[in-house]
Amino acid sequence: MTMAGQPFTIFDLAQRGMSAQLVRMNAAASNLANAGTVSASEAEAYKPIRAVFAESLDQASGLATVQVQGVVREQAAAVREHNPDHPLADENGDVWAAPVDENAEMVEMLEASRQYQNLVEALSTAKQLMLDTMRLK
Repeated sequence: MTMAGQPFTIFDLAQRGMSAQLVRMNAAASNLANAGTVSASEAEAYKPIRAVFAESLDQASGLATVQVQGVVREQAAAVREHNPDHPLADENGDVWAAPVDENAEMVEMLEASRQYQNLVEALSTAKQLMLDTMRLK
């Protein structure tokens, strides 16, 4: 249910979906921005983040939508790289790189972008149908 106790509308559903895809896209963008970064220790290395979603069912209309439950850090292990000339290298000459798969992050961003665009098109269609209905009267 919406805040006012009214059933969800197509606009509520699309807004929630678009917000969720934006969070998803921002998480992937953050991961991409930190790809290739290195740290002095495994504990300090950047860990990729992911948005966590949950389904929300509107009992009145039977429609389901999505809500963002949060953003969590993955437990992926940092990648040890031997680079003794790096200023952050430890006593063994190692640095720790962020475990970010740039290709997977690009796919994540493209998928989120497509889902966002699908919701924009659904809203546009709903708006056009409403206008056409009003013209029939």
